[in-house]
Amino acid sequence: MQLGILYALLAYIIWGLLPLYIKSLPGVAPAEILLHRMVWSLVFLAVILAARRQWTWLGKVATDRRLILSFAASAALLCGNWFLYIWAVSANRVVDASLGYFINPLFSVLLGVMFLHERLRPGQWLSIAVAAGGVAWLTVAAGQLPWIALALAATFGGYGLLRKTGALGALEGLSLETLLLFPLAAAALVYLFATGQDSFRHAAPGTQFLLLMAGPITAVPLLFFAAGARRIPLSLLGLLQYTGPTLQLLLGVWLWHEPFPPQKQLGYALIWVSLALYAAEGLWFSTRQKPESMNMNDETANQ
Repeated sequence: MQLGILYALLAYIIWGLLPLYIKSLPGVAPAEILLHRMVWSLVFLAVILAARRQWTWLGKVATDRRLILSFAASAALLCGNWFLYIWAVSANRVVDASLGYFINPLFSVLLGVMFLHERLRPGQWLSIAVAAGGVAWLTVAAGQLPWIALALAATFGGYGLLRKTGALGALEGLSLETLLLFPLAAAALVYLFATGQDSFRHAAPGTQFLLLMAGPITAVPLLFFAAGARRIPLSLLGLLQYTGPTLQLLLGVWLWHEPFPPQKQLGYALIWVSLALYAAEGLWFSTRQKPESMNMNDETANQ
């Protein structure tokens, strides 16, 4: 459990700082950044697999059609999430994107209840209701659904569910996902280079280096996330996820001065209150369980 929490926190901190990376690629289209992420992620993962001589899982994959279909679905969700997030940051919508990852715990918790039969206590349901109220207020205040946030939450929530129930470990699963995405991404990059539409050859050396580093920047937090997701309940995973969007929100408001009017602040405040309720309820429940466990141990010893 403790190792799973550490892995998840590392993933969310890296993701929270990811806008800094995307903003450092001026002039590169979001679609091209996405293609580089897919291609260089596989290269980076292949180096890790080769160093560990960890290839036996490929034989299992080759004979399991359902496994391939499951990871094809998670790869598609991951690809959609990547592209939308890159576009949002490039379009100066970091605050809106951060909302997606504030909302995502709602999806994670509800998916855990619906598909993994995880049970929630009344206090946990209350925290979810408060967060839902915050989302509803943001919708009313803006006069439209926060579609960027909802799409990001839905794609990553679904991805987390598929990875938690996947039959492969963190490294193997991510390698399979990037392997499935690689042919399309490589073909698209070749086309851009052949037609002179790429930004790579015309970019500064520093930008070129950052594009080549898209592999480890992408793969490392995903490996941490997948490892954490397999070790802790999906509801706890959703709680920890507030780390990433909080960092994104701070970057958007303080560093890039994106609009954050009082109407938005109220909606975000409701979501933060839901987080505090969830954490307080969990702490209260754990402290209550300890005396009960000690009493049961005492009774067993007396018998």
